[in-house]
Amino acid sequence: MADDLVQRAHWGDLEGQSWAGLARLSTEEAEGELSSDDTLDRSVPRFMTGRDIKSTEEQERDGRRFVENRGGRYVHTYMEPDTSAWKRRRVRLPDGSTGYRVVRPVFEGALEDLKRGTAPNGEPIDGLIVYDIDRLTRDPRHLEDAIETVEHYHRPIIDITGTLDLLTDNGRAMARVVVAMANKQSADTARRVRRNHKARRDRGIPVGGTRPFGWQADKRTLNPTEAECIRDAVKRLILGADWHAIVADWNRKGITTSKGNPWTWIGLRDMMRNPRLCGYRSHVVSEFDPETGRESRHMTIAHDDEGKPVTGQWTAILKVSEWEAVNEIIGDGPMRGGGHNARVYLASGILRCGKDDCGSLLRAMKAAPSRGKPEGYFYYVCPAKTTGRGCGGVKIGGPETDELIRKIVITKYEEEATERQSVKAPQEWPKTTELEIVREDIADLKDARRARKISAERYYSDLAEYEADEQRLKKERNAWQRQTLAGQGEPVDMAEEWSRDGITLAERRSYVARTLTALVVLPVGSGRRVLLRDRMVPVYCEK
Repeated sequence: MADDLVQRAHWGDLEGQSWAGLARLSTEEAEGELSSDDTLDRSVPRFMTGRDIKSTEEQERDGRRFVENRGGRYVHTYMEPDTSAWKRRRVRLPDGSTGYRVVRPVFEGALEDLKRGTAPNGEPIDGLIVYDIDRLTRDPRHLEDAIETVEHYHRPIIDITGTLDLLTDNGRAMARVVVAMANKQSADTARRVRRNHKARRDRGIPVGGTRPFGWQADKRTLNPTEAECIRDAVKRLILGADWHAIVADWNRKGITTSKGNPWTWIGLRDMMRNPRLCGYRSHVVSEFDPETGRESRHMTIAHDDEGKPVTGQWTAILKVSEWEAVNEIIGDGPMRGGGHNARVYLASGILRCGKDDCGSLLRAMKAAPSRGKPEGYFYYVCPAKTTGRGCGGVKIGGPETDELIRKIVITKYEEEATERQSVKAPQEWPKTTELEIVREDIADLKDARRARKISAERYYSDLAEYEADEQRLKKERNAWQRQTLAGQGEPVDMAEEWSRDGITLAERRSYVARTLTALVVLPVGSGRRVLLRDRMVPVYCEK
């Protein structure tokens, strides 16, 4: 009976059979780059192949009509919109290794259901119908999976247009040829799109669908209000303000992203990392770490063939030095004080037990009613020995400790502000010439390699050293620029900032985390009275 299904489908006789359809939009996402804003806007139509002439609704309607006109029953549709049948993505394989595969869970699920003979709605299915071979697959590996379903599980897969024949040996051989050519067509299209993107990138032309925050819809003309918000935020960050404070301020004022969403500190950070702000064209690069098996994507400045930054065809919001100073604050890893959690006490995660051989984190504990303390009073205590997380030998009043931390943070900010203002930075970074020489050496090295004057081994060995020197000098320059810009403006008034209307606990905790690595609480003997300040040993963060 199973063999008969394939034979009858070959004859066009579907009488009494139950069939499902697979409807897919043949949108082939261009391999390569994102937009100039380095975001993928799913609301904007992407490149679509010339065969994309049938909507999924039309495919379902035509498949149903085809089956029913031949005596069959159409029972289910596998809808697969906005899916590439060609583009490979990095995936984790069953053996734990990584590889590149075309990811189509709907297609793969349809084949598994067909092998079992049961659709997701519980209806029996004898075969699968698609509009044409292009809707089935453009990947040779997936074609073999479909052939396996027909050849070994004896479940027919047919199309309406007649371009697909998996029911005979000759048809399967021809299907392999057609899919191979379709795969090449997709690769050729992706190559042309990549070249087009690179040409536009090298000319500094903005692309992409999403309006970047700070600019008008043309992505070239500044939005005065948003641009001023960015400039103000940069000044505040350089002078010591907190990311949470800026985000909270923007959200209170109703300033939204270009998509109309509230701001988060991660969204603000990613926007500040974009070289577009200082007029440079950006693009996203992917790097694969063979040790972890993970692929990371990060934004970088686009360079022309001579290695110079590409200037975009839009008005810059920031000076290059300002953008570099902000990126020095951001750094490569997580920012101190940039995290967010649900802690409800100011000093949680900062206070540590000062008893010998302990050093555990103190936790907050509400005062028992018998202590006669005001409503809401609490202590910071070292967990008991029985918990395995402390010694139980340190206890300190919570509200008093929070107030002392406030004074420590304010005093530290004031000291740093006084220090910055007392040191007048030189007008020019003292190592400018050294950085220029390193870059000239890199350019000379590349010219020597192009002329085949040096070997590849020598080239890559020397290049690594020069690039390491360049990165070191750039980091020193960015830190110097940050210090210079900070010295030119009014520092953050932490006393005013701390008591600002609407400031959240998360913002205050962030300021604490950026000031203190830890605050060690020393124990006191029984019956002794020691001033709270004398029990505290602050461990300040390295700047």
